[in-house]
Amino acid sequence: MTRPATAVQGETSDPAASSPQDADLSLMLMIRAFELKLLDLYGRGLLNGTTHTCLGQEYVPVAVEALLDRRDHVFSNHRGHGHYLARFRDPAGLLAEIMGREGAVCAGVGGSQHIRRDRFLSTGVQGESLPVAAGVALHLKRAEPGRLACVYVGDGTFGEGAVYEAFNIAALWGLPLLVVVENNGIAQSTPTSRHLAGSIAGRAAAFGIDHRLVETSDVTEIRRTLEPLVSRVRSRATPLVVEFVTRRLGPHSKGDDTRPARAVQDLREQDWYARCAAAFPGRFPRLDAEARAHIDAVAAEVMARAPSQWEGS
Repeated sequence: MTRPATAVQGETSDPAASSPQDADLSLMLMIRAFELKLLDLYGRGLLNGTTHTCLGQEYVPVAVEALLDRRDHVFSNHRGHGHYLARFRDPAGLLAEIMGREGAVCAGVGGSQHIRRDRFLSTGVQGESLPVAAGVALHLKRAEPGRLACVYVGDGTFGEGAVYEAFNIAALWGLPLLVVVENNGIAQSTPTSRHLAGSIAGRAAAFGIDHRLVETSDVTEIRRTLEPLVSRVRSRATPLVVEFVTRRLGPHSKGDDTRPARAVQDLREQDWYARCAAAFPGRFPRLDAEARAHIDAVAAEVMARAPSQWEGS
């Protein structure tokens, strides 16, 4: 794919040229520790059902969330733990939801994929969030000017017709809609090159929607570049597609990874975690240990809770 001139790059020379703040790095490490803990709990038979981790993609919501306002609406997807944690910093509530324990965000009835809290909503139905987000963006344009609707989707979602219906409405009506595409190169088990003709940039262009490609995991550089673009979504009520070229290190769900081991290892070697560990040998081990210890303590406390009781009718 030909990279447009609007690509945000930053990993071709010094992958850690911009040192992340401790708060950002700690949040990325907390999300990483949370996802690893989930896989551990499933492996030990302590969790049922399924889950979809965002291992390798943690920096995306950490970078984006700082550009959002608490009055903005956020729409997540099946791989949305990082989106929730970046917004609320609430691993205990999320784990309780997944485990069906007291203190669960949605009383334990939503599980891993279906979460509603304040102005945050996630769903496991591919493409469902985009038309809903477009409707919310219309409301915000009329009733709360300056606010926006941010929706996270993956490259696989571009096989859904609802995506293009939402794009059409957003462009025609001039809606404050921010579409964050986490393009990790694979849709469940199918490489993007085998399910997506053309490019995501080309599909946005077909509706006259601006597109920005992000190829770096440097959260400081990402924010610096996207801040004026996100501000324009707010002030001009115009949609924007931001496509992150990212990596999915884990399986689609718990244990259904069909990729060759060498391919996965190559992704791990390019991962932000490995690069930050090498670039910041002084503070990285400390922050990583703190994040893991925090999630270990959260898991132990949540597992000791009683089952959640749903009072809904």
